[in-house]
Amino acid sequence: MTTFESLGVPAELVKVLAAEGKTEAFPIQADTLGDTLEGNDVLGRGKTGSGKTLAFSIPLVAGLAELKVARTPGAPTGLVLAPTRELATQIAGVVEPLAAAVGLRVTTVFGGVKQARQEQAFRRGVDIVVACPGRLDDLMKQGIVTLDDVEITVIDEADHMADLGFLPVVTRILAATPADGQRLLFSATLDNGVDKLVRRFLDNPAMHSVDEANSPVAAMTHHVFEVSASDKAALITELASGAGRRILFTRTKHHAKKLARKLTEGGIPAVDLHGNLSQPQRDRNLGAFGSGDVRVLVATDVAARGVHVDDIELVVHVDPPAEHKAYLHRSGRTARAGSAGDVVTVCLPDQRRDVAALLRKAKISVSPTVVSPTSEAVGVLVGERAAHVAPAPAKAPQARSQSGKSQPGKQRRRGSGRSHSGAGAADGRRSGAGNARRTGHTGSGHAGGGHAGTGHSGG
Repeated sequence: MTTFESLGVPAELVKVLAAEGKTEAFPIQADTLGDTLEGNDVLGRGKTGSGKTLAFSIPLVAGLAELKVARTPGAPTGLVLAPTRELATQIAGVVEPLAAAVGLRVTTVFGGVKQARQEQAFRRGVDIVVACPGRLDDLMKQGIVTLDDVEITVIDEADHMADLGFLPVVTRILAATPADGQRLLFSATLDNGVDKLVRRFLDNPAMHSVDEANSPVAAMTHHVFEVSASDKAALITELASGAGRRILFTRTKHHAKKLARKLTEGGIPAVDLHGNLSQPQRDRNLGAFGSGDVRVLVATDVAARGVHVDDIELVVHVDPPAEHKAYLHRSGRTARAGSAGDVVTVCLPDQRRDVAALLRKAKISVSPTVVSPTSEAVGVLVGERAAHVAPAPAKAPQARSQSGKSQPGKQRRRGSGRSHSGAGAADGRRSGAGNARRTGHTGSGHAGGGHAGTGHSGG
């Protein structure tokens, strides 16, 4: 067993992690923490659910606390870039308790919400920003935030940012951070231009790869249920009826909304997650799913990398995805953090060839099973059924006045010149050779400040 304490994680961090029930490091954490805590650049590759979020959250908070850089309005010292709003929110949830324990402030930055709250946070001063590239780029152009003081930058799921076309703006953002800062990049693959980011922005990175780039999670069991078109809807309802938490993936936003409504009306409470929802609606639906108030989430691919919820026992591909990477990332919502899980792809007879090709590319070996909604194979997978929940009655329309309006209802960069406390104090762990390339000399580290942390190993 590799404990966080044995990896050199500061005692204050270890204490908070232990309070969260986290004492043993996952492989990607055990492999990377030695380098990240020393201040080295790191390129990490690991399967979804391997523990990347905690792997970078610990050194991000520990490093900033140790540097004791003064907080300046509009000039954060830590930056995390993430491809989706959901993932940014989840990362912030891991980072915030860590940061609070050492007196650091965190804010999120993404589109889909008014930017006034984000502006206010920068005016007050924040230390760590967890951001989606588009909105951060907008705020930079408006002069609301500058990245001149960033000491540690994390790029999470860089391959997904490449898939979404974000690499040009990510490149602009990274170019605005100091060249001598520490950079940690995590990606399942290095294609679609991610390798160019690595070559340009990471300085002699330590490379850590846990499992093959596209390997399925060992504890994940895959199934292909071939069903007639007339029986598909009933099969989906049956797969949604179990007592455990599950995610159903559809290809379109309209289908996700319609299926969630249909399941709810049929006594299986469900919420949807897709691009047509406002951010408050997304937060509300994810909150209901995460808290267990609702056990079924119907989502488009917007959630494939952005949902990190414990104990999802089943993922159902209601519509098979278009390509194998989407299959792996959708499927990766289950069997996380060492837990087991099942994945079902629902396949119509005329989709058989496409699904076989998809699974071949994903390196998944599974034979299709022809089923009906009442087949034994389906029943075994569903297991215990949840109790039927009568849908809430529809709300009566609001009364309207004669006017027609509704009535109310009832520092590593030593030469930067910025203010640091404890400058010149000895810290052999982060000074020395690991920091020589940033400082131009060795042996003049800053005093190691307090460190603490928490958060789930998912990510």
